[in-house]
Amino acid sequence: MKFEHKPVMLQECIEGLQIKSNGIYIDGTMGGAGHSIEIVKRLSSDGRLIGIDRDEEALKASKERLAEYKNVTYIHDNHDNIKEILQKLGINQVDGILLDLGVSSYQLDERNRGFSYLGENELDMRMDKSQDLTAKRVVNYYSEKELANIIYEYGEERFSRQIAKNICNYRKEKTINTTKELVDIIEKSIPKSKQNDGHPAKRTFQAIRIEVNNEIKPLYTTVKDCIDCLKPQGRLCIITFHSLEDRAVKNAYIEAKGKCTCPSDLPYCVCGAKTLGKIITKKPIIATKEEQEENSRSKSAKLRIFEKI
Repeated sequence: MKFEHKPVMLQECIEGLQIKSNGIYIDGTMGGAGHSIEIVKRLSSDGRLIGIDRDEEALKASKERLAEYKNVTYIHDNHDNIKEILQKLGINQVDGILLDLGVSSYQLDERNRGFSYLGENELDMRMDKSQDLTAKRVVNYYSEKELANIIYEYGEERFSRQIAKNICNYRKEKTINTTKELVDIIEKSIPKSKQNDGHPAKRTFQAIRIEVNNEIKPLYTTVKDCIDCLKPQGRLCIITFHSLEDRAVKNAYIEAKGKCTCPSDLPYCVCGAKTLGKIITKKPIIATKEEQEENSRSKSAKLRIFEKI
């Protein structure tokens, strides 16, 4: 198995979790176990790590990498189902949860999965290969309006309408089967003079991946569920790579923190505001300059931390 990509903000996540050696921790996006291995190293035999991933191949790779550790439980599921997962395990609350959102380094390494705009591979992009919706289906069957909206909203791509139009024109003649075909269409849709901010297909691929894997819509509720699953003083660390993700996490944290609306001159709260905890990161943590230079994936990453009371 390959592990070319380093986990993003590894040290910051480990410090943010404040790991107790006998605690129970969840890596809700286990991937290739980049973060998991550093969590489990800090656990005693009384501690436990629960690794969740939608991708069975990633879990298999993690099992190989963590083979020497016997206190790891591997769960093939979606972190959106965290409450149900813990219920099945007979666990009420845990000491810490980590979510590293977006496509994992393991999936980027596996080029044949269609997540990368480099090379020529089948248009797939499924994190969970047992699901029906694929990138190929999105690209070939969504309407021009749906495609334009997805590419604009999830990819923040200003040429979304032209890309969607050209996709629909191309597929009238031939089904779009490969990543290279899609990349060629995107490159022809964006003026050469505007192709100076990374790869021209980057935003569109991100948008289609988010749609295929339903990464944004359940996120706000997932964050609230994660907080509910924490023990007092338990920490939730979430890394986002997209403004929509970051906004959902930020808003969920603010609501969980609660806000007193009483006049400032009152000696105590009478509005009944309830708080579930505190936001540790007033502003999101970003990767160091050194990490951004070494790992391009970290450039857009933001880490937000919440502590339950």
